[in-house]
Amino acid sequence: MSIEKVRAYFRPLGREGDILEFPVSSATVELAAQAVGVIPARIAKTLSFLVEDHCVLIVAAGDAKVDNSKYKAMFHTKAKMLTPEQVSQFTGHAIGGVCPFANPDGVETYLDVSLKRFDTVFPAAGSSNSAIQLTCDELDEFSHARGWIDVCKAWQEP
Repeated sequence: MSIEKVRAYFRPLGREGDILEFPVSSATVELAAQAVGVIPARIAKTLSFLVEDHCVLIVAAGDAKVDNSKYKAMFHTKAKMLTPEQVSQFTGHAIGGVCPFANPDGVETYLDVSLKRFDTVFPAAGSSNSAIQLTCDELDEFSHARGWIDVCKAWQEP
C-alpha cells in the first residue's frame, strides 16, 4: 500500500504522525480542499509527465494549470501526462494519491513557484484519502526536489 511507504518514509523524520487520513476521498483538488478545510489553491497537486523515458513530477498549487510554452522551454519537449497505468508503474502511487515522497529512483520531482505564496500546503501522502501539511521549505526538503520552477499559469492574483 502506497500510504504505508509514505509513512515509512516519514517515520525516521519524526513526521509519520503528521499524515492526515480522511474518511472521505481527497483524490481531486476540490475533494482534498474539502477534506482538509482549506481553499483549493493550498492543495499541492502532483502532476505526472513523461520526459524522454522517465517520470517527471511537478508539484503545483491546486489552482495552477501547466503552461505548455513554459513547460516546453523547461523540459525541451511537449507536455505529455502519464496514463494512470504509467503513473502507478513509475511512482508506485495510484492516481489520487500521487505524491512527491517515497518514489522510486529515477523519478524527478520539481516544485512550481505557484506554491510559494502559501505558508503551508497539503500534498497527498500516498493514498486517495490522505495529505500532510508542510511548509514550502519542508516540501522542498522532504521531496528531494530538483528545484523550484515556473511552468504554470492561471494562479497569479490580479
